[in-house]
Parts: sequence; C-alpha cells; structure tokens
Amino acid sequence: MSVQNPLRLLELAGMSLLRDEASAITALKDLPTELFPPVFMEAFHGRYSETLKAMVQAWPFVRLPLGGLMKMPHLGTLQAVLDGLDILLAQKDHPRRCKLRVLDLRNTSQDFWRMWSGDRTHGCSSSLMAQVAEDRSRTKQPVAPLEVFIELHLKERTLDGFLTYLIRWVEQRKASIHLCCKKLRILSFPMENIMKVLSMVQLDCIQEVQVNCTWHLSTLAMFAPLLGQMGNVQRLLLSHIHLSAPGEQEQQHFVQITSQFLRLHHLRDLHLESPSCLEGCLDQMLRCLMTPLDNLAITHCLLSDSDLSHLSQCPNISQLKSLDLSGVTLTYSSPELLPVLLEKVAATLQELYLEQCGIRDSHLEAILQSLSHCSQLMFFSLRGNLISMAIMEKLLRHTSGLPSLSQELYPVPQESYSSQGILQLGRFAQCQAELFEILRVLGHPRIIWISSSPCLHCGDNIFYHPQPIIYL
Repeated sequence: MSVQNPLRLLELAGMSLLRDEASAITALKDLPTELFPPVFMEAFHGRYSETLKAMVQAWPFVRLPLGGLMKMPHLGTLQAVLDGLDILLAQKDHPRRCKLRVLDLRNTSQDFWRMWSGDRTHGCSSSLMAQVAEDRSRTKQPVAPLEVFIELHLKERTLDGFLTYLIRWVEQRKASIHLCCKKLRILSFPMENIMKVLSMVQLDCIQEVQVNCTWHLSTLAMFAPLLGQMGNVQRLLLSHIHLSAPGEQEQQHFVQITSQFLRLHHLRDLHLESPSCLEGCLDQMLRCLMTPLDNLAITHCLLSDSDLSHLSQCPNISQLKSLDLSGVTLTYSSPELLPVLLEKVAATLQELYLEQCGIRDSHLEAILQSLSHCSQLMFFSLRGNLISMAIMEKLLRHTSGLPSLSQELYPVPQESYSSQGILQLGRFAQCQAELFEILRVLGHPRIIWISSSPCLHCGDNIFYHPQPIIYL
C-alpha cells in the first residue's frame, strides 16, 4: 500500500467483505446505509454479479444511478442488476429497507458516488445532499411502476447488445416498468427500428429531440405522430429534411408534420437546420406554435419574402432570446423585412447570428437602427458576409451604446480582399488599424473579433484565423 495514495478505510472494508461473496450477501441486512454505495462500487468494479443482484433488492435509496459508474456500457453488469430487479418486482411486498424506484442508466450522477466514496475534490451540492436526505426519509409507498432512465442515441443501423437486451427486458415487463428518456437523438437509424424502440419508451418523458438525419419529408411525416405524443418536449432540432418531389402529396406531408406542433405545449427552442422543404411554407409551421419561443434557429435554407414577413408577424417570437438565421440568403430579400423582425424581438434578444447570409452594405445599413434598440444583446455574429469599412464604422457606432454586448464576431472588411477575392494581409492590417482607431474614438472598452470568410474554392465552411481588436 502506497504511503502517497493510501486506500481508504471504506474501500478496505468493502474489499474485505467481498472476499467471501456469500457472506457479503448475508451481511447486507445489517449493512449501514452509508456503506451501501462504497460496497456497491467495489462489487461493480470487481464484477461480483451475485452481490450486485442482492444489493439491488436491498438498495436503501430511491435512485440507483448505475450509469454514473459505467464509462462504457457493460452487459454483464446490467444483467445482474436487472436480475435483482426481477426478484424485487416478483415480490408482493417489497423489503422494508428497499426504497428503489428509479434505475438511472444515464452517464450522470457521478457526484453521488464521489460523495459516498469520500471524494471531496468536487464538493457536494446542497441539492444532492437534500436528495439523499429525502431518499433516506421516505416511508413505504404504494407499489408503482419502476422507472428506468436511459440516454437514447440511435446512430447505427442496428441496436447494440446493451440496448437490445434492455429493450427486450422492458418489453416483457411493460406493466411494471416505465422506460424513460429525457433526450432523444436520432443520427442514422431505420424508421422501423425507431418505431420499435420508441414503443417501449414513455414518450411524455422526453424533453429534447434531435433528428440529425437526411430524411425526406415523407419519412418525417411517419415520425410526426410519435413527436406529437412527446407533449413535454422543450427543445426540438430537425436537420436536413428534404422534399421528395414538389407536389400535393408533399404538401400533405408538411401539414401532417406541422399539425403535431399543436400538441407541443412546452416547446421553447426550435432549430431547423438545412430544411429544403421550408421555402414558402414557414407560416404554416408558425401558426401551429402553441407557446412563445426562447430560441429560434432557421439555418442554411431558402426563405421567401413572405416567409420573413410571416416570421416578423408571429406572436410567439416576441420573447426570443436567441435568433439564428445563418446561411439564409438575404441578398435578394427586401431590405425592410429584417429591421421589422429585429424590432419585434428587440426587448428580449440576447444572441443574434447572421452568418453567411449574403448581407451587403444596403441590408446592414437598413438594420442599424433596429439593432441599436436590442438593449439585451450580448452576442452578435455577422461572419461570412461582405461589408465595407464605411458600413463597419456605422455598425460599431450604432452598437456602442448596447450595455450588455460583450461578444462581437465580424467579417474582414471587403477592402482587405483583391478583385479576385484573395485576402491581402497588408490591406487587412490597415483595416485593423482603422477599426482600432474607431474603437478609440468611441471611447468604450471593447473587444471585437474579425475573421476571414470561408474558402469559396474548396467549399470549406470554417472561418479562418479570427483576430481580436482590443481597446481597453
């Protein structure tokens, strides 16, 4: 035993107890509550399956955060814990000591294990201590379905062994087990398998949905009824949804999808990334929003003037904290539309992203007055647009009075480029000096970041070499 890193007494006690697994199981009825977590950790890391099975049946806390111990899902450990739950569920009367009602398989709650293992390096929050106190003070409750919490990241064509085993186990015990998931991510997964997995899940538990798939509108329409059952969803991200072919059937699919938004009474964040199906139809979706949004992102797609007009008139965007229109080409849109939209959200807006929108001087000059009214604005990004030094100076002057603005990301002024679009470092250095002088004249401590546009030749979307201009 190292003097520099001595084993703690609790670890020694746990290791000693587990040397004889049969004796350890017998001793559980007299094991102090404080020793359950450290002994469970020793049994878990040592793969003492019978001890784990027995400890589950006597677990003296409401929640067993098993996922916090699993850096990688381990099927053998899961089987031992589920076997213990089977024995527990088969009993008409739960053991008096056992308070287990939640099995948490998410990669969370490491603080629970740190606290009981004596690791104080990360501290123990008052909320965690309150939870433990609540767990220990609960009296016997009527038997209710046991909740199993998981993270669902559906990213392969088939389920992994860990999730397959769990889904089958839940399927055979649906009356006594509620499978819960707060965050659902679908990256690449057959719709048939999605339907099967979600049929086992309590859909009203889901609070965040991310669909990062290249789906046709018809595929999303198949998923939409499931989305409508997720009545507690607060954040929804849909990415790369495409039209199969323009026509009446696609319009029906769009209605099937947007009608499910009428059931999402808690939606606060809506993110639509690269939706090729949205142009000319945005108003249909906006009409189905049931609650004011906090965050709205509609990115890398085409929007018509009527779309922007309907967006600015939508009552459920009037409290926006974040608006992201990056990649929405505004070059040919009517210059008066964006100012109206900004005035609509000026009282609450904290973050504004207008990256790679094809914004030119005329568009930027049109929004300067509205931008200066965004009194809560903290973050503003205009990268990837082509604007001149003259309009950049006007921009800095109009935003200098915003009290909370602390992060500003701007494009390299167009005077820094050659006629062939190549960045000229000498010209750029001169523009930097002029921008610094503008900040000095304005007289407020300020840091702005300048970055060159993405490469037009290779299609790279990375912004290159952001340079700070600091006036303190």
